[in-house]
Amino acid sequence: MTAHDPGHWCPRPAPAVVLRHDRARDNHVLLMPERVVVLTGSAPHVMELCDGTRTVAQITDELRERFPGAPVDAEVASFVERIRKEGWIR
Repeated sequence: MTAHDPGHWCPRPAPAVVLRHDRARDNHVLLMPERVVVLTGSAPHVMELCDGTRTVAQITDELRERFPGAPVDAEVASFVERIRKEGWIR
């Protein structure tokens, strides 16, 4: 098993990354040292579920229940992998 094996890995924000709702932007943002990333679309929902308690499959299942008909299966795993590579989650 690797650290990010989707079957067992429970992603969580990296230690210096904080998810917040920015009232000025009326959007969720990721706060990092010397960087702010504005999250759009379904990204805040995915980030909220990356709390270290759910696997990627469980995150996908939960979003599928919340948003029936949305392309969750096609998008969640690739988004999680992308933000892992960015270093926003571990």
